[in-house]
Amino acid sequence: MSTTEKAPKPAKTKRLSIPRLLVAIVVSAALVTAGVGAARTWWVSATTPAAADPWFAAYVDVTATPSYAFESPVSDAAKNVVLSFIVTKAGEDCTPSWGSVYTMDEAASSLDLDRRIARLQQQGGEAVVSFGGLANDELASTCTDVDELADAYQSVIDRYDVTTIDLDIEADNLANTEASVRRAEAIAIVQQRQKAADDDLAVWLTLPVAPTGLTEVGTDTVADFLSAEVDLAGVNVMTMDYGSSRVDGQSMLDASTSALEETHRQLGVLYSRADIDLTSETIWNKIGATPMIGQNDVEGEIFTLDDARKFNTYVVDHAAGRMSMWSLNRDATCGSNYDVRRVADSCSGVAQGDFSFATLLASKIVGSPEDSASTTTTSEPVAVEEEDDPATSPYAIWDEDATYLIGTKVVWHRNVYSAKWWTRGDLPDNPVLDAWETPWELVGPVLEGETPVISPTLPAGTYPTWVGTDVYEEGDRVVVDDYVFESKWWNQGDSPAASNTEPDNSPWVRLTDAQITEVLDQLAAGEAPTGQSTVTPTDDAAVGTTETPAQ
Repeated sequence: MSTTEKAPKPAKTKRLSIPRLLVAIVVSAALVTAGVGAARTWWVSATTPAAADPWFAAYVDVTATPSYAFESPVSDAAKNVVLSFIVTKAGEDCTPSWGSVYTMDEAASSLDLDRRIARLQQQGGEAVVSFGGLANDELASTCTDVDELADAYQSVIDRYDVTTIDLDIEADNLANTEASVRRAEAIAIVQQRQKAADDDLAVWLTLPVAPTGLTEVGTDTVADFLSAEVDLAGVNVMTMDYGSSRVDGQSMLDASTSALEETHRQLGVLYSRADIDLTSETIWNKIGATPMIGQNDVEGEIFTLDDARKFNTYVVDHAAGRMSMWSLNRDATCGSNYDVRRVADSCSGVAQGDFSFATLLASKIVGSPEDSASTTTTSEPVAVEEEDDPATSPYAIWDEDATYLIGTKVVWHRNVYSAKWWTRGDLPDNPVLDAWETPWELVGPVLEGETPVISPTLPAGTYPTWVGTDVYEEGDRVVVDDYVFESKWWNQGDSPAASNTEPDNSPWVRLTDAQITEVLDQLAAGEAPTGQSTVTPTDDAAVGTTETPAQ
């Protein structure tokens, strides 16, 4: 970023269980034996363990000037804080420090930090400690001995007696793949130490995100932690500073909700690859969101009070595990002489009136970091059988042998998918980490009571079949694989089927259902249909030579 009583924890295993293996065999058999158009079987979780209540805690920049008095909360929303950032002490590779300047002893004397944390705890508040951030070296980037690194993390946890830590990994720290492996191995050691001492330790990864989800290095970081068998409390995404990843016209709110949805999908894939089956609800409980309030670092990106209200509603409705914000230092209106186009450390850059971002973002979020820290991740059973039934599906059941053009909708595993480009044989729910890897976009679930949507079709012979040797003028219409296409400009030899993979460069565009309906109305009225082909046949075509339409 810029500038109760503890239940015993069962040992976690990642081996392929016998029930999981049996389910995998049954699913594979169902896919192999199902015929075209037959009902398809899928599987959903039978039970969902009780999730921890979501919690809110805003970041506080400990070393920022002027100092923020987190030890005197101005509201209930400010009673839990994420203190940032513990990084490497300048010149001392394995020594933790606040902002690279103050060792923990120096922070105790110069910032009175120990006493202030104790005061916060005395009033019922909690402190989470965050390692990393944008500006300095996270400990794993400089401390190359895993045991020494684990001791460095442990010293901070012991010093401040915290149950939850936050690893804010970004910029060069995120790009350092060797550091990522070290970090995961060291945190695994620390978490096992805490477990042996019957102490809880919740570990959150805080990562940059785009509206399309986590970056590749972000998903790699999560995978490193799961590979090291760290029990992640969750992944907190920084819903801010989107820059060019935010498409034209996309609001900050829409970009942020899209980022959470894509992260949810990616986490499901990552946990599945780690042989841990989790329900959709559990995955949501492992997601955190941290907007940058007010003016973001990117010009023109402003997270407003109204955005905060609506984002809170979205997070609460989806039961996400955590909400934070950057930062309590900034949760105030800037002074009248301040240039709000410049990001400030001590104000938001927007007129807040009597409102605070913390109060709006924390609304209806009642949990605490300590209460959620005792939650243990375990693979959830998969048992309940459902079916894809053509009679209760709005669109055709996906068929691996069928060809689908851009915009075609299908049903698979009781969800509706839309083709983003021409596709054949690509599973709609193929577990890919990045959306660009699949030609399918999830639209949403099949709804109760739905029946097949009947697309309009034209009588045979309404338009001629496309022939590769013929010349077509702008507006001519032809048929390929029962689909009707219209020519955008003069062309010869350009297959209409190719328009689905390169729509901008193709001279053809497929007719929509609305256009097909318009032609049907013309036929019913005895009129000639729009786009009757004025084909200019070649010499070969004139003597009856035809060509099989491209698939």
